[in-house]
Amino acid sequence: MYLSPRPVRLAVCATTVLLVAAVGCAPQDASPGGSQAAGQGKQSCAPGKLATVTPGKLTVGTDKPAYAPWFVDDDPANGKGYESAVTYAVAEELGYRKDAVHWQTVPFNSAFAPGAKNFDFDVNQVSISDSRKQAAAFSAGYYDVRQAVVALKGSKAASAKSIADLADVKLGAQVGSTSLDVVNDTIRPHQTAAVFQKNDLAKSALKNGQVDAIVVDLPTAFYITSAELKDAVVVGQFSQQGPAEEQFGLVLDKESKLTGCVTAAVDALRRKGTLAALEKRWLADAVNVPVLK
Repeated sequence: MYLSPRPVRLAVCATTVLLVAAVGCAPQDASPGGSQAAGQGKQSCAPGKLATVTPGKLTVGTDKPAYAPWFVDDDPANGKGYESAVTYAVAEELGYRKDAVHWQTVPFNSAFAPGAKNFDFDVNQVSISDSRKQAAAFSAGYYDVRQAVVALKGSKAASAKSIADLADVKLGAQVGSTSLDVVNDTIRPHQTAAVFQKNDLAKSALKNGQVDAIVVDLPTAFYITSAELKDAVVVGQFSQQGPAEEQFGLVLDKESKLTGCVTAAVDALRRKGTLAALEKRWLADAVNVPVLK
């Protein structure tokens, strides 16, 4: 489960010093979430005063189990792991203390499915894409993604040096993910890819020999091979596809009035170097992984 040139934004600044100190200007237009990313009308970003699902609280969705390295010990609320840490950093930018953040379980595909949302935003390695923006809004990207191939050591897939070398192996990926898009659109294997509801099921299929290799995002690939499947290896990663990077974004309701404020918070964290620091702390380095071409 790596996308988009920065569009022009119109910003409507808050009228008090307090609001500016919180998250700056609230984008009102063409943010990564699409033409209605900022929701309907002007939304104040007053610290802790957003029109959230539960007044005074910030409700955040993610899937269960919550996988490392994005979360630690299957506990999103402990602040450990990249996405948990990013969530609490965003909450702080928005004026919500840690004890005001409420987590709830939201299956991966449900986060960006059509329909009203019962969370303020969802964080679950969801890549920003034009198709998903038809049904949901997105914040600015909080992580620049690359996809990778994982295979068991000594297997035919493990010796692949190019995309063409993967054409004859049985591949698997999570349903609805950009990992599956890479399988179908970039690798284009001769066999139909196996599709799994969760990455845990894909890992089990790899371990049991039901598939020869799986495609996941690169940090997840590192975690799988270092902590879960010791007899597996990261075969390689894919270069960025097209003119724009793939990015994970926080998912919001299509008509959410919070999107502009959440985007401003993410932008502030990127500008301050917070996202880079959290990435360095929680996610593995990709330098030594070969690029498959």
